[in-house]
Amino acid sequence: MPKRQKRSFSKEFKEQLVKLYAYGKPRTEIIKEYELTASTFDRWVKQHRETGSFEEKDNLTPEQEELIQLRKKNQQLAMENDILKQAALIMGRK
Repeated sequence: MPKRQKRSFSKEFKEQLVKLYAYGKPRTEIIKEYELTASTFDRWVKQHRETGSFEEKDNLTPEQEELIQLRKKNQQLAMENDILKQAALIMGRK
């Protein structure tokens, strides 16, 4: 079976499909008609219901947001540590 090429959909398109579903069009018909995967469509419906946004950054859990912030902080501290090590080596030679 050939692998499907990844498609991207506009926010407006996603909203239209979610509204079709909300107005009573069967989920299976929407998925079949627009050649979507069930998981993709379900994710759009869930995102629209919970936050009204389809952007991944708007749909992160607080734990995921905290993890991203901690990773950024860790990266910054590691970079600062490397700079201080280099400065110590330079100062130690003098």
